Amino acid sequence: MHTKSILGIDVGGTGIKAALVDISTGELLTEKMKILTPKPATPDSVSAIIQECLNKFNYQGPVGCGFPSVIKNDIAITATNLDKSWISTPVSKLFTEVTGLPFYVLNDADAAGLAEMNFGAARGIKGTVVMITIGTGVGSGVFINGELLPNTELGFLPMKGDIAERRISNVARKRSHLNWLAFGKRLNDYLTLVERLFNPEIIVVGGGICKKWEFFSKHILIDTKVTPALLQNNAGCIGAAYYAHLQES
Repeated sequence: MHTKSILGIDVGGTGIKAALVDISTGELLTEKMKILTPKPATPDSVSAIIQECLNKFNYQGPVGCGFPSVIKNDIAITATNLDKSWISTPVSKLFTEVTGLPFYVLNDADAAGLAEMNFGAARGIKGTVVMITIGTGVGSGVFINGELLPNTELGFLPMKGDIAERRISNVARKRSHLNWLAFGKRLNDYLTLVERLFNPEIIVVGGGICKKWEFFSKHILIDTKVTPALLQNNAGCIGAAYYAHLQES
């Protein structure tokens, strides 16, 4: 039986990634394509990269897309790591008009969480699961008995007179020249807040920071189990493709 494949695209503040995904196993069927996010990252410039991704894979079919914004009724509500002109843009509608293909867009951290819930570190776990993605920004996905609570945006939690994203994102780590001990302690403080708010069964940490897990994970000392994303930086593409599959089903 032929396994259905769907193109998953993960739009980030630094890079835009795309790959064909086997939606029954969550495996990538192609090498992941990555293109730097244009500066400025306007609707027109990002749409051009999206079309380039489709051309690269010679793809025709539904497309799933994780996007770094609160997405409500297809409208981008925030644009922290993209050009502000995205705010109030109907994202799926725009990409569909540009490409002629059906697009299904959700928050990028929600997409990564979907992947980990169905194919990764949180598969089969009941109760509350929290996914935290750490890269250019800080995103989150919250699931209750497998059901997504969309657009939680826990990167905006108040922390030390600021918001968490400006203290524990990879950009913040580099800007403040934090060593792994200092970063690990900051992350532990943040995860303590998340633990107090949600009392989850597990916290999954994803995003680009996963590549350095061994350097800072020993400084995470909260009671809740904290684990790196099994799918690591592929989770966004996988979850986006799976979301498109769910919407098409």
